[in-house]
Amino acid sequence: MGFENEKNNSILSKLATNEEHGENSPYFDGWKAYDNDPFHPLKNPNGVIQMGLAENQLCFDLIEEWIKRNPNASICTTEGIKSFRAIANFQDYHGLPEFRRAIAKFMEKTRGGRVTFDPERVVMAGGATGANETIIFCLADAGDAFLVPSPYYPAFNRDLRWRTGVQLIPIPCDSSNNFQITTKAVKEAYENAQKSNIKVKGLILTNPSNPLGTTLDRDTLKSLLTFTNQHNIHLVCDEIYAATVFSTPQFVSIAEILNDEMSHCNKDLVHIVYSLSKDMGLPGFRIGIVYSFNDTVVNCARKMSSFGLVSTQTQHLLAEMLSDEKFVANFLAESSKRLAKRHMHFTNGLEEVGIKCLRSNAGLFCWMDLRPLLEESTFDAEMSLWRVIINDVKLNVSPGSSFDCQEPGFFRVCFANMDDETVDIALARIRRFVGVKKSGDESTAMEKQQQWKKSNLRLSFSKRMFDESVNLSPLSSPIPHSPLVRART
Repeated sequence: MGFENEKNNSILSKLATNEEHGENSPYFDGWKAYDNDPFHPLKNPNGVIQMGLAENQLCFDLIEEWIKRNPNASICTTEGIKSFRAIANFQDYHGLPEFRRAIAKFMEKTRGGRVTFDPERVVMAGGATGANETIIFCLADAGDAFLVPSPYYPAFNRDLRWRTGVQLIPIPCDSSNNFQITTKAVKEAYENAQKSNIKVKGLILTNPSNPLGTTLDRDTLKSLLTFTNQHNIHLVCDEIYAATVFSTPQFVSIAEILNDEMSHCNKDLVHIVYSLSKDMGLPGFRIGIVYSFNDTVVNCARKMSSFGLVSTQTQHLLAEMLSDEKFVANFLAESSKRLAKRHMHFTNGLEEVGIKCLRSNAGLFCWMDLRPLLEESTFDAEMSLWRVIINDVKLNVSPGSSFDCQEPGFFRVCFANMDDETVDIALARIRRFVGVKKSGDESTAMEKQQQWKKSNLRLSFSKRMFDESVNLSPLSSPIPHSPLVRART
């Protein structure tokens, strides 16, 4: 197999075969582990539970009910067939006008109606993955760099770097101040890049944060906007989790800060990435949005959007759904309520066994602190703990090192992509694991394994996958479940 791969690589492009896609990471390895042994309550009750997928599945019933009540919104029903020909024919890459209007209105509502968005600045892309890459292509050349606070979303290495050739320069944030970004840290990262003759083109923020589940306050956003303006670099705000806020403080969009600071800020340097993958729980629809306050960027991004258009059938359906103001208001309120309930249930379950999480108010995940369970405070120890959690506890959680976290022992765990029963099974597994861990710290490896067997956790999963000498290639993962072809996580 190795020879065949080497032979194939020699006849393919360097871009297609290089390692810059970032797939060789524990973040994606966890996906492959799940793909090979997926949990099912009846068919495979001892399989791996997927807690590495940031999907919002808590309000599917509301969307399904709306679709049943509005069959005319689909061109594949008797009621909607009259629109079939018009929708099936070619549409230009500006997108359906009614779709862009509906998206702009929805973005306003997810931000509490405190800001307005111009439909003429809405540019489509294939999910947030496509939107992020599009904005980078517009703003930078290969070799240029963007600052990004760490820990950050692992697939940024793929989305932002792989095909564009740009660099990402982490801005280290740590637990001493609950991973808050500071202007001082941004300045240091910028100055270090300057000393290394790296051209910094901008700062990328995820707000609300993935993986932290926190929101940036108004003062922080103002200071970061001031910094980027002073240095004439771009500010790209990834706001795809805007409507997943479930407790105070409320989400503040960079668009609101621009309204406050209009007198002296250069709006041409500010851009927003948005999506319906998280807020509406529709990653399979591949709705990504670039919204720029720069006319030239809008025009350039629109030309590039021809490589990742959203199907007109999807646009047509969502234009109807998002234009239903009563539905949208109810959906956003209910989604926030259900996320709050699930978050509380899950974090309370963790606290019962002594596991703490970073205090968060948004997102579909928790930033779990497992430092007390490390054998030693090293990243090797973090990886050893992660292998046990995947291999024995059968939970796919993501280690902090894959998010470029500077401190070992933190893990991202997702809680909104499963039903209540599966959450409780996951918590029961964690409870057993922590109990064995605490009672068996001085035990031998053989004794610990016996304890696991007694706790009724069947170890049916092969340890071979987690041998560091084994290369987990994309070929080992069934295509329908692969994270590289799924929606952004």
